[in-house]
Amino acid sequence: MKLPLLNNLHYSKRALVGGFVLVGFLLSYWYWLDYRDFLKTTINFGKEPIIFQVEKGVGINKLAMQLTENGVIEKPNYLKLLAYLQPELSKLRAGEYQLQGSMTPREMLLLFNQGKVIQYSFTIIEGQTYWEVLANLDKAPKLVPLSENESQQLVKLLGVNVDLAKGNTSNITNSIEGWLLPETYSYSKGESAISVLRRASQAMQQVLQKHWQLRAEDLPLKTPYEALILASIIEKETGIASERAEIAGVFARRLRKNMRLQTDPTVIYGIGPDFNGDITRKDLKTPTPYNTYVIKGLPPTPIAMPSEKAIIAALNPSDGKSLYFVADGTGGHYFSETLAEHQKAVIRMLKRNRQR
Repeated sequence: MKLPLLNNLHYSKRALVGGFVLVGFLLSYWYWLDYRDFLKTTINFGKEPIIFQVEKGVGINKLAMQLTENGVIEKPNYLKLLAYLQPELSKLRAGEYQLQGSMTPREMLLLFNQGKVIQYSFTIIEGQTYWEVLANLDKAPKLVPLSENESQQLVKLLGVNVDLAKGNTSNITNSIEGWLLPETYSYSKGESAISVLRRASQAMQQVLQKHWQLRAEDLPLKTPYEALILASIIEKETGIASERAEIAGVFARRLRKNMRLQTDPTVIYGIGPDFNGDITRKDLKTPTPYNTYVIKGLPPTPIAMPSEKAIIAALNPSDGKSLYFVADGTGGHYFSETLAEHQKAVIRMLKRNRQR
């Protein structure tokens, strides 16, 4: 008489288990649909971009929590599930990221995975001196500044090839002047200033070596370093591209004739950062290693960072007979073959300046 009741009990248990399975299936299916909606959901970051930092060593769990705390996502577990199902996305690269516009959760994870961090830029301008470059480098945002030890060993740390000097190693090892190629360099937050300088130095050495191999014949230059020195003087003398080779020709002829270069930018460099902008007769007569009104030949080091075009001009000077040049008042220069002609041009220049 108890068997029917027992059978009913077994049936009830099976029905209950079946009910749990069904509920579990429906619940799992609902979560799956919700997860798919999460993947399709577009995260809108509004008009102002969000700067988000992925710290070194952060895993997907902590990242999901940080994004939730910052209001970027609402369901951190779904982001974890995404990384679990696509494990390649769980490899995160530390850095500073800019979240803007709109993107899906997968696109955001892919951004962190590919390391597309915010890029900043630092520009070295043609004709800048090394102390101007270093001063600007100190102001560059998000860049780790030079340490005192690095500042004292810059030539060594930048990997300057002293063989390019061939005999002038005492000068080349004491100054980085001229060794940084004027260009814009990108960097990310936390990068060191020395790494930016190293890239600029390597770029300059490559450019110098390349054009030294392509130089004109019979140059009055013995080493690539001398070419760098002359190029820096040309850079400071003119901002007009068409004049560079002509000015290089003047200097090449003066060097061959053992004439003093007599160029004002070298005098100014010898005065140093304290130069007040007004060069005087006394300045022209005051001996310094850089005063080419006093010394013969090239100064001991470059006087600025020359552009690639200035290097090309120094190594490929124009033919001609001119030995002098002076500003013509229009931004360019008047070139003369004789001292008498040059003196007349100087008088015209002074008269024009007085009239102004």
